[in-house]
Amino acid sequence: MSVPDTYCGPYKTGAEYASEIRQVLEYTGGVGAFIHESILGCGGQIMMPDGYLPAAYDLVHSSGGCVTADEVQTGFGHGGTSFWQFQYYGVTPDIVTMGKPMGNGFHIGAVACRREVANRFASSGIEYFNTYGGNSVAYTVGNAVLDAIEQDGLQENERVVGEYLSKRMCSLKELPSVGDWIGDVRGHGLFQGIEIVKKRTDLIEKAIIPHEKLCRYIVDFLKYERIIVSRDGSDGNVIKIKPPLVFSKDNVDTLVNGIRQVLIEAEKTGHF
Repeated sequence: MSVPDTYCGPYKTGAEYASEIRQVLEYTGGVGAFIHESILGCGGQIMMPDGYLPAAYDLVHSSGGCVTADEVQTGFGHGGTSFWQFQYYGVTPDIVTMGKPMGNGFHIGAVACRREVANRFASSGIEYFNTYGGNSVAYTVGNAVLDAIEQDGLQENERVVGEYLSKRMCSLKELPSVGDWIGDVRGHGLFQGIEIVKKRTDLIEKAIIPHEKLCRYIVDFLKYERIIVSRDGSDGNVIKIKPPLVFSKDNVDTLVNGIRQVLIEAEKTGHF
């Protein structure tokens, strides 16, 4: 199936991408499981298009399948408006996986599921074993992180600062000349990405061509400015931005001003 990317993918609507799931079900006669990230992280910071996940859930459930939402990167308030990113799309998964953010650096992971799923597993007779399960230190750390998120208003900070981040990054598109390298700004809360593309003005047709070389240059340049971001996407041309919940508007200004400086310097070199 295609990655549900409405920016440069084959389709522009969630319904069209969901139709591919329907085709798979018709071809196979049904599926046992459908697993998705709530925002595709390594896939390029891709938000699910409107209507895609609700349609996917209905199709999979109608065939007797189980849906798992991967919230390892997007959970615990990183979406800003909701504690879990899947809530943003109005869906409820059967299983939710979670990890890194819940320990704030400490090694911890967890899974939550519907009672029906848990009962079905228990009745199978299969014994579950985990070498690190039952770790009282991990429990204590996880509880402390949940307390901090609530007591320090970190989810609301994520929402407010995330909206500011989106506006500041979108403003890069308006920069004279170099703004043409900013193909798309997308994401939610403080889980966002910038797709770097060839300048439209350099192309005969208004095509979208990934600019992996420039994206790599931007990420490397920012490291020398003590600004840490990474890049991902199938073409390696998406700047991945996923700072901690305590990220501030001042931090946003440092980041965006740094990217602006890199773009200007990149044009000066004449290599891009």
